[in-house]
Amino acid sequence: MVSANSAICILGGGFGGLYTALALAQQSWQGASRPPIHLIDRGDRFVFLPLLYELITGELQGWEVAPRYRDLLANTPVQFHRGVVSEVDLQQQLVVLESGQVFEFGQLVLALGGETPRDLAPGAETHALPFRSLDDAIALNTRLSELEHQPDRQIRIAIVGAGPSGVELACKLADRLGDRAWIRLIELGEDILRNSPEFNREAAERALQQRQILLDLKTGVAAVEADAIVLQRGEQTERLSNIDLVLWTVGNRVPAAVAALDLPKNARGQLQTALTLQISGHNNLFALGDLAELPLVDGKAIPATAQAAFQQANCLAANLIAQRREQPLSDFQYQALGEMLALGSGNATLTGLGLTLEGPLAAVARRLAYLYRMPTPTQQCRVGLNWLLQPLDSLLHS
Repeated sequence: MVSANSAICILGGGFGGLYTALALAQQSWQGASRPPIHLIDRGDRFVFLPLLYELITGELQGWEVAPRYRDLLANTPVQFHRGVVSEVDLQQQLVVLESGQVFEFGQLVLALGGETPRDLAPGAETHALPFRSLDDAIALNTRLSELEHQPDRQIRIAIVGAGPSGVELACKLADRLGDRAWIRLIELGEDILRNSPEFNREAAERALQQRQILLDLKTGVAAVEADAIVLQRGEQTERLSNIDLVLWTVGNRVPAAVAALDLPKNARGQLQTALTLQISGHNNLFALGDLAELPLVDGKAIPATAQAAFQQANCLAANLIAQRREQPLSDFQYQALGEMLALGSGNATLTGLGLTLEGPLAAVARRLAYLYRMPTPTQQCRVGLNWLLQPLDSLLHS
């Protein structure tokens, strides 16, 4: 039983954490008193990750992709706290931040997401850049600007990983840099986008070919150096020299604060939960998003994607309230809505709900779908209005 006045602590402000907090603020608490709700994240901005690539080409601005938590949570009962979690004391039901600030909880939501591990190859942690946060995008833009100001030279980029992140990043970089780009996409598997529908995979292959992006399949990374990357194919190695940028998009690791918890985990460190999103054996602890491994449904795993986190957030908020009302909790039911990929500026592919689109129309549909998914009506209106006015502004200043 959860004490009526005990707080709900949500660790992590990504799609799972922020949208759970917003759902708690919006849902009816009839039959239960609303407790303090704390949202804790190490950054001060929510990052709409699927649109992060548009910062590289200048198609979107920082405030559109990464609004401040305090703006998103204004006029809600959710209290935002910026800080890094150093310890979670499950017995005392305490969350401790590196600053020394302590929060007591009655219900705890673990939504810290994953981290990109760059210790998978020697030198990667020092010389490769991840692409997962606003800071990563800023660092990449800064480096690109430095290279672009060096005239009449080719800009040589290696991208490790040909999943959605690597493919989208390669296309956006090629469109930004134009003829100056030399981009090599490196993938350990036998194909790009191995978990994507065939329609999307074929469209991505065409987009890569059109941009003359080189593709290395069945290829690992033996080492990353200051200006080189060493590739591994079986027993053979190849050293690519004069590399200006190595971007690392592979791997997903749980944060140290979660890894240290004595909770049931799978081999990848994800927390094992019931379909109610409760961590196995702990009724008042919940996990969602990248951190959670839910039971198979009809023999299928629920993917660790943004759309799954969107859906889990609503289910979890309802279950947190139901638990305080001493009512049965609901099982999460995942609905696969398809996949969208940005394949350069003004180009995308979309599959799902009986639709298959490619090209400018898919790019518009993708933007509208993500506009609908933005966290608050205020953010939706601000961003949508800006998208409508941008063509007019460009015409007036042309």
